[in-house]
Amino acid sequence: MNEPRTDIVIRRADASDARALSRLAALDSAPAPLAGPDVLLAELSGLIVAAVHDGQAVSDPFQPTAALVELLHVRAAQLSSSERTKRSARRRRLPRFAPRRLAQA
Repeated sequence: MNEPRTDIVIRRADASDARALSRLAALDSAPAPLAGPDVLLAELSGLIVAAVHDGQAVSDPFQPTAALVELLHVRAAQLSSSERTKRSARRRRLPRFAPRRLAQA
């Protein structure tokens, strides 16, 4: 039996998502997160149905979104961990002080 295909996209929000985030927050009776790279979205067949920002989730109560919200939390933790690793790697590569140049005679 052929089941209909459902595409799921996880991505960072941008300014063009502000209206969709407001709609989603209104459906969930929650404050709308500001659209930006710190907000992760889950799209289901092209429609934004869930978002996560700073550990808080907003989702469409009329869609089965529990698994998507969990997936967003996992992805947010991965991105956070990856960004911390990159920052610490950059710090390790930079010298703490500039080496002195030897006076040339």
